[in-house]
Amino acid sequence: MYLGIDLGTSEVKAVVIGGDGALLALAGSALNVSRPHPRWSEQAPADWWQATCDTVAKLRTQLGEERFAGVRAIGLSGQMHGAVLLDEHNDVLRPAILWSDSRSAPECAELTRRAPRLHGIAGNLAMPGFTAPKLMWVAHHEPALFARIATVLLPKDWLRLQMTGRKVSDPSDAAGTLWLDVEGRNWSDELLAASGMRRDQMPALVDGSAASGTLLPAVARAWGLKDGVIVAGGAGDGAASAVGIGAVNPGDGFLSLGTSGVLFVVNDRFRPNPARAIHAFCHTLPQRWHQMSVMLSAASCLRWFCRLCSVDEKSLLAEIEQLDAEQLANAPLFLPYLSGERTPHNDPYALGVFHGLSPDHQRAALGYAVLEGVAFGMVDGLDALRVAGTGVSQLSLVGGGARSAYWAQLIADALNVRIVTHVGSEAGGALGAARLAWLADGGAEAEVCRKPEQLASFEPDARRHAALLVRLQRYRDIYAPYPPLQGEEGG
Repeated sequence: MYLGIDLGTSEVKAVVIGGDGALLALAGSALNVSRPHPRWSEQAPADWWQATCDTVAKLRTQLGEERFAGVRAIGLSGQMHGAVLLDEHNDVLRPAILWSDSRSAPECAELTRRAPRLHGIAGNLAMPGFTAPKLMWVAHHEPALFARIATVLLPKDWLRLQMTGRKVSDPSDAAGTLWLDVEGRNWSDELLAASGMRRDQMPALVDGSAASGTLLPAVARAWGLKDGVIVAGGAGDGAASAVGIGAVNPGDGFLSLGTSGVLFVVNDRFRPNPARAIHAFCHTLPQRWHQMSVMLSAASCLRWFCRLCSVDEKSLLAEIEQLDAEQLANAPLFLPYLSGERTPHNDPYALGVFHGLSPDHQRAALGYAVLEGVAFGMVDGLDALRVAGTGVSQLSLVGGGARSAYWAQLIADALNVRIVTHVGSEAGGALGAARLAWLADGGAEAEVCRKPEQLASFEPDARRHAALLVRLQRYRDIYAPYPPLQGEEGG
């Protein structure tokens, strides 16, 4: 059996799969995000570890101690770009700065000036979500702390340190730092120097499907596992989700509706196109890359709206499904930029907007606008990918948003692309992490990375697509760049 652990933003999720790839158990533990200032997003790494141990305990209970002890290898997936800063004793120096944190916009401009070859080497624009600008912000605003940094780890790799005692990352996650030579799949001394960092502060790199170490005996005992359990290199959450749904060959793609929204397409070579705010990263498997469009708020918009209106998602979706065509056509429009936006705007100051409200609008109409606004954000991402030369006719849907057939159909209609869901698609990165563990234990890629059984298919409706195009144009007309709020720079 193989254990996959996915360190997300809102929860740690983990699965166990059998030697035939079947999903045997799934569990999760919630996490909270701290926002001490506008546009800040932080978490305490100690909370990650507690949630991981709690989630493993839940799996152990589900399967029984004797059966759970049969886990042979563990894979890791995690939220990308976060900065865990360690001193020489491996103690955490400050709360981790997350991917959704946008305080470092001024540092992005500075990094671009310092590193003229940034776009060609890293394959991406300098954006506040990435790791390098975060460290430049720390250097500017917390210089005494910056001077004590011995190592910078990405979130899942800090978990690995607790599990194995080793500082290791993989190319897919490292590609999101702006310190990696993405085509060469190795750290770039040029980009590190541009942000005041050194190679000795970086973890070692292994492919996601390779072994990165073994579980420490104390951790193995605490988790009820045997000695010598392999820990695979793992992957950033996007690449792990791709492995989980079998998107491993050029042209394969998926759409993830998690806290953020991701459109991911596999490439056979490094194909950067930063002008459209497209991400070009390494895939976690050898000699493969991928392009990705990212919106910073996706299913999190729905969770936010449900909290605001004191309604659960299931009840709200049931209300939305009762709206007729006229009510949908006259619903307000929603810009889903609750945390700024990446693709295609690269605008950390973009704000969420409800537009076109009237006294006739009830909660269901606003809820529909949220679902539609996220779908329109995905259309913007797909258009950017198409301009970059990447076309798709079918996308797998993964993440928490994959639970809603209504939302899946809406996305298919908006994108004019067939959407398919798979058995276990909600497991997302955790399933991919488990598969990477299987590969690290000697599994054959053709067997391990096959596509899961299809659960449902959503064909785009031409009439509905035409109606949505009218609303899409209005949606795009609303967007305008926003200046930073007074006093935001520097927190």
